[in-house]
Amino acid sequence: MNTHYTVENHVQILIAVLKAKGIRKVIASPGTTNIAFVASIQSDSFFEIYSAADERSAAYIACGLAAESGEPVVLTCTGATASRNYYPALTEAYYRALPIFAVTSSQVLSHTGQYFPQMLDRSTIANDVVKYHVSIEPADTDEQRWDVENKVNTAILELFRNGGGPVNINLVTRYSKDFSVKELPKVRVISRYLPKDKYPEMPIGKIGIYVGSHSKWNEELTAAVDKFCQVHNAVVFGDHTSNYKGKYKILDSIFGQDNFHSTVSDWDLMIYIGYISGEYSTVRAKKVWRVNPDGELRDVFKTTEKIFQTEEVDFFNRYNQGNPNNDALLKECKDLYNKMLAKIPELPFSNLWCAKQISQKLPSNSVLHLGILNSLRSWNFFDVPDSVSVYSNVGGFGIDGFVSSLIGASLFNKEQLYFGIVGDLAFFYDMNSLGNRHVGNNIRIMLINNGRGTEFRNYNHPAQRFNNDADPYMAAAGHYGNKSPNLIKHYAEDLGFEYLTASNKEDFLKVIDRFLEPEITEKPILLEVFTDSKDESDALFAVRNVEKDAKSGAKQFVKEMLGEKGVGFVKKIVGK
Repeated sequence: MNTHYTVENHVQILIAVLKAKGIRKVIASPGTTNIAFVASIQSDSFFEIYSAADERSAAYIACGLAAESGEPVVLTCTGATASRNYYPALTEAYYRALPIFAVTSSQVLSHTGQYFPQMLDRSTIANDVVKYHVSIEPADTDEQRWDVENKVNTAILELFRNGGGPVNINLVTRYSKDFSVKELPKVRVISRYLPKDKYPEMPIGKIGIYVGSHSKWNEELTAAVDKFCQVHNAVVFGDHTSNYKGKYKILDSIFGQDNFHSTVSDWDLMIYIGYISGEYSTVRAKKVWRVNPDGELRDVFKTTEKIFQTEEVDFFNRYNQGNPNNDALLKECKDLYNKMLAKIPELPFSNLWCAKQISQKLPSNSVLHLGILNSLRSWNFFDVPDSVSVYSNVGGFGIDGFVSSLIGASLFNKEQLYFGIVGDLAFFYDMNSLGNRHVGNNIRIMLINNGRGTEFRNYNHPAQRFNNDADPYMAAAGHYGNKSPNLIKHYAEDLGFEYLTASNKEDFLKVIDRFLEPEITEKPILLEVFTDSKDESDALFAVRNVEKDAKSGAKQFVKEMLGEKGVGFVKKIVGK
């Protein structure tokens, strides 16, 4: 029989990664749902396969083989109670840290609980049976394929992590009878490095560091990163929440243009440190190395290939041997950044305009908290003084606790100023916290009040196609006094705040010096800035369209003139 690999591509990915990782030993038990996997590997001479009809015995055979060989051993069985019989041996493997890779098989998950024969619920598993448990389904899109690759890589990495142990992938099948695929797909193979491991050579090419949200940097880490950039001609990308203040810092928000993509955003290798970034970055990296003591796979750029489970400073010091190269890349990035920044036109009165006016005027050594999402995005276009630390609730990325987080931070140092920039929905969500008796005089809040979730009225938001019809329910307009000039004034003043307000540029410039007063004032200050959603949207459009290239400009022209269908028609004509 002329049998090759199954057409079920998630099975192909699993097999390809197993081969790339050198995992060849398999104990196979009979069944139907695992035929796609078993028939595929038995036609590949790479695999060393043994048969065991009793799943309980098969799993113990795997334990003995793994313990003796020191290699991972794959188990494969069908549905029904077959996988339940793995439990005793997998428990043994868990407590002995044996690398057993249990590949159970299943019908489509929608059959769970619906009385389909031989279909059990495997959504949960006992705590001391495997270290990692996940189901993978057929991958019909690039996004699904990426997800399958990540899950398979994660499972294999867990076989040896922190001493090692068993893992389980529940492989869903479509019962395909087609085994005509002769070559496995190219897959991304992810490796993890511990401090004692030999690290790979730093590749030749364009290298950058991307910093997600990050705590304050100490001098040692800053020096190590700066030395790395100097040796490897690298730069550091990120937004304000990165809190990196070294020489090689580049705020990359301005590079996210609607009709322009610079090679500045294209990288051969990007080293990712920190956690979630509030910046929807346009960075494109061929390879990503993640450096974090947690050692987890996090793959926001979808090209992660290596994970370094180590302290950041130790990682950079390992690669800092060598003569300083040059700062050519830093100059190229800064020149483009300054060029684009200089092209920003006069903006309408908006959060962006306010940020542009005062970002560099924040008092030294103050702390800035930015609300999700309009405030964070607006301020990320403009740099702040190096002595200013910046934070945002990007972990959960919600609007519900901004004011409370600001207050909590301000309790740490009553002699330091804490500024908060927040939209009206986020403010009203958490306004009760202003009544907390621990609120100090070191707090300054700028409330951008446009009477709605202005995010939903931005020119590039999916809800904007509904125009004013987006206001009642999508943008939640009209709540909380509907931009009342008195509501927040009375509330803030009754709670002991000094209240300032501005409804246009002239008003803003009159009160801003008071808001930025570098000394602690007798009262905390709240500045309410009334803006219009149309102006907010127009300001964002202006900032994101300071540069255009010919190709993008032509595409945008066709789109505006002919619509999406017209763009598709033109693509067919030109064959692109």
